[in-house]
Amino acid sequence: MTRRQALKTIAATGAFTALARVTPSAIAAAPDASKSGAPAPGTLRQSVCAWAYVRKNPVAKSAADARKMTLDDFALAAKKIGLESIELLDPDQWPVVQKIGLTCAVSNGPKSSTIKRGFNRREHHTDLVPDFLKRIDECAAAGIPNLICFSGNRDGQSDEEGLEICADGLKKIMSAAEKARVTIIMELLNSKVNHKDYQCDRTPWGAELVKRVGSDRFKLLYDIYHMQIMEGDVIRTIRENAQYIAHYHTAGNPGRNEFEPIDVQELNYPAIMRAIRDTGYKGYIGQEFSPKRDPLTSLAAAVKICAV
Repeated sequence: MTRRQALKTIAATGAFTALARVTPSAIAAAPDASKSGAPAPGTLRQSVCAWAYVRKNPVAKSAADARKMTLDDFALAAKKIGLESIELLDPDQWPVVQKIGLTCAVSNGPKSSTIKRGFNRREHHTDLVPDFLKRIDECAAAGIPNLICFSGNRDGQSDEEGLEICADGLKKIMSAAEKARVTIIMELLNSKVNHKDYQCDRTPWGAELVKRVGSDRFKLLYDIYHMQIMEGDVIRTIRENAQYIAHYHTAGNPGRNEFEPIDVQELNYPAIMRAIRDTGYKGYIGQEFSPKRDPLTSLAAAVKICAV
């Protein structure tokens, strides 16, 4: 299931019904981190992925849109909950969160970059390279630290060939990324349930790619949900590969929903967060789950769980 498909499913089940009635009073009623266990100084910084909560159009143009919040409204609620960032935004969205004191921990890639269409095909480099160079400059000017990218699907390609071609393409943008102090992060995604045939679907493959690119400005986005599906052994993997990881995403498995102890899922997030903290990680934890109940209540609970 892709992010787009996930959003359609959520809309169909009515999981975002509460967001259709977002008003200033509803935002005011959102959990207040200052009164409910805000992350203490020195704990992991936290972010949230916009796609699960924010509609693209200021005015709802569909039933699915109406079940989500505007970015302005969600930014106010997220800040109140205790988040420091809303990520996976485009450049025109960055000022919306920055004006209230939030950042965007991870920028979306350019439109030429998709999960299925990534750096593992030389013919894609023709537009990916200039488009990423432009986005790197935009990130640097706005102070955005990370820029997401994808491997693309195998489509019959061997993993070794994919490594070679991805490394060749990424090396063409590393000088600019290093100069701009922007980190390019390739996301590890599962190819078993959500993203069939995606190539960067295991930590060893991603770590080998980081080694071949050979720049401190190319790392991995370790998605805990996706890698639980593909590999399991999450804590050991994080400890052994921390040097290759620049960002983390959360979600419960199975289901990609809440990960509270009362929920039916298999990941022990307090222990995982402690393991990440103990590696010396200084980046953000990106909340990326699909809430089954009131989204702001679930998001506040996740923030508290991850504030180790």
